[in-house]
Amino acid sequence: MKSVKEKKERALGERLGIKGDRCSSHKCALVRRPYRPGAHGNQRGRRRRTLSDFGRQLKEKQKFKIAYGISEQTLRRIFALAQRSGASTADRLVELLERRLDNVVFRLGFAPSRRFAHQLVTHGHILVNGKRVRAGGYVVAKGDVISFHESAKKKQFFAELPNRLRNYAPPEWLALDPEGMSGRVQELPTAVPPPFEVSAVVESFSK
Repeated sequence: MKSVKEKKERALGERLGIKGDRCSSHKCALVRRPYRPGAHGNQRGRRRRTLSDFGRQLKEKQKFKIAYGISEQTLRRIFALAQRSGASTADRLVELLERRLDNVVFRLGFAPSRRFAHQLVTHGHILVNGKRVRAGGYVVAKGDVISFHESAKKKQFFAELPNRLRNYAPPEWLALDPEGMSGRVQELPTAVPPPFEVSAVVESFSK
């Protein structure tokens, strides 16, 4: 069955990590069908329309929303926080997105996709400093320790996790303990390269 989100991924022409490990394999929708969805998507020689500034901004916002699994309202709220920070709005926006708990669970390798990571959090399988946190949008702080609740250890995915983590390297701002099945925020992600054109998002919300 074709995924609606995979169609969006093809329409945007960017790998968004929607299907986890599948996105980095030959099964990726963009690898199998590297063209826009629809009856005319695979027509060679077909001229692409030049995007207006509004169209470009909309496209980049969609990339962020789909990749991080958030709504327009949530992205706008995070932008407002970034704008009030006094730092670079673009850099701060990416930092706040990366500090979301569901994203950190994903970045630590505990889940194959942000969507699955979000489910782990909302189902109560994730602890922050030993306490259950069920909000995927919870913003982690430097020094926070992320681990699993006992309930997670009964799940099939947990049994397969050691093999997954054996050769996994998280981003430099996170520290992973594969044997202890935990991770720590050792630095804030203040210098993380934006995955997409974040300036377009800033332009859109600054109007």
